[in-house]
Amino acid sequence: MSRDIHLVNPDDTIVQVAKMMAENDIGFLPVGENDRLVGTITDRDIVVRYVAGDRNGDARVRDVMTADVKYCFEDEDIDDVTRNMGDIQVRRLPVVNRDKRLTGVVSLADTAHQNPSVAGSCLKDITAPGGPTSQTG
Repeated sequence: MSRDIHLVNPDDTIVQVAKMMAENDIGFLPVGENDRLVGTITDRDIVVRYVAGDRNGDARVRDVMTADVKYCFEDEDIDDVTRNMGDIQVRRLPVVNRDKRLTGVVSLADTAHQNPSVAGSCLKDITAPGGPTSQTG
């Protein structure tokens, strides 16, 4: 997992967040407010919900973020986390401790280093059409 976490606020502008993503070469950011994880935003969220959604230039993170926060615990077995990522069709998950404090982000690429066969199965599940994270429905 990556512990070098950039956190954004729901009131940040989409332009600010897009610039942060470009400067740091990242496509996924946790969204926090009042010491709580309240969502995530991806480069794809920005394209599909902001650009293609004809939002105005003043749009905020809260307008396009995914509010249904999925996460894993830092002490969970990596194979279980990887399988869960496939089930819920996500490539990245915020990682929290048992006090639900953000400690990092785990990606499918991170899991592939631990168990390539489980990660491969996960990727197959993630890329299946439709599913809970489809933005077409």
